[in-house]
Amino acid sequence: MSPPVDPVAATQVLPKKVDVVVIGGGIIGVSAVWHLVKKGYSVALCEKGVIGGEQSSRNWGYCRQQGRDPKEMPLIQEALRIWRGLDKEIEAETGFAQAGVIYVAKTEKQMASYERWVDIAKQYQLDTRTVTPQGLRDLLPGYETGYPGALWTPSDGRAEPHKAAPAIATSAQKKGAAILTGCAVRGLETSGGRVSAVVTEKGVIACDSVILAGGAWSSLFLKRHDIAFPQLQVKSSVLRTTAGPEVTPGGLSTPDFAIRRRNDGKYSLSRGFDSTFYLVPDAFRWMDKFWKSFMAERDTIKLRLDGRFFEQLMQNTSWDLNSESPFERTRILDPAADRKILDKGFASFKAAFPVLKDLQVEEYWAGMIDTTPDAVPCIAPLEALPGLTLASGFSGHGFGIGPGAGKLAAQLTVGEPPCVDPEPFRYTRFFDGTSLAPVEI
Repeated sequence: MSPPVDPVAATQVLPKKVDVVVIGGGIIGVSAVWHLVKKGYSVALCEKGVIGGEQSSRNWGYCRQQGRDPKEMPLIQEALRIWRGLDKEIEAETGFAQAGVIYVAKTEKQMASYERWVDIAKQYQLDTRTVTPQGLRDLLPGYETGYPGALWTPSDGRAEPHKAAPAIATSAQKKGAAILTGCAVRGLETSGGRVSAVVTEKGVIACDSVILAGGAWSSLFLKRHDIAFPQLQVKSSVLRTTAGPEVTPGGLSTPDFAIRRRNDGKYSLSRGFDSTFYLVPDAFRWMDKFWKSFMAERDTIKLRLDGRFFEQLMQNTSWDLNSESPFERTRILDPAADRKILDKGFASFKAAFPVLKDLQVEEYWAGMIDTTPDAVPCIAPLEALPGLTLASGFSGHGFGIGPGAGKLAAQLTVGEPPCVDPEPFRYTRFFDGTSLAPVEI
């Protein structure tokens, strides 16, 4: 079952020509649209399903700096700066609150890695610090644990995934952006070796540039245009509880469960260290690039082989632009949640906080997370197809960084000075021999 997401009224008329077309209506896509329309560019956003229908509404809702790869730090700090003033700017509610994030260490070894990460935090003037078991009890009254301590960043935030992308999209639409839902882009047209139009299921939109923010679908879209993008997917499951007492105002990740306090008094809960990876042909295609990442996470990933392997094996990757595309056959990725995993985490959550003994499960869902070999996104113009900028591969932490990432993608597309150094997000790193091992904390 998919979580509820705030509806966005679609623009009914397909524009004939715009400056920029954005493909994908998740948090990155709508943030790019918002930045562009503010600057006076004409923009159309094309979404095959609904705004925020996939991972942008299915994530935990963390807006965190803590624990990130250092390459992402300037961008997440820019994103947090945007988040803090976003509701006022768009005149709508995203649910953002600066409520802090806590990571509980399972072992002394992990605690030592948290202490090392504090050294990284200091380089960026973050308020991150480690806390002792007593400090953890002070932060979380009633939470008794034998764990050695935690990492805590008070300035980290949270927002409501079901509200944020729709709110930004609606505000952009009021400023003149065309928000086209149920409108899959089948492919691109070129003129003189440069992007000149997108071909949608509803017609052609001429444009000067395109931003591809297609999440888990980006690699397939690019494959049709003979551009390789090493991207795989893992499934993460989440549940929502009934309302209950507040045990922490923000996010809490422990060895047994991860939760976020919601604005409605309920909790979103997951077991962030448990995910499912389905073996598909692309897994073997990209094995050499993802091997270091897999080895680093092998204890937390459950491998599965099912019909997805044969579906991808038989998938047409060179469809005619006048014919139905794969994006029209699957409007929204809506995998089944791993309820046993979630129920185990839910039981641990209630056991950790007896005040929550009456809490019940209200809904389960899952989402497909698109990943890159180093768990860092690609935000870059593609030299192979001038006029096309890729903004994908956010590896399960794109929601919080979304406003900054969308802004950077927009700036790179129209030639504005970038808000941060884009070098860490370059496309060429996947193929130039750069180490693609993920940074661990």
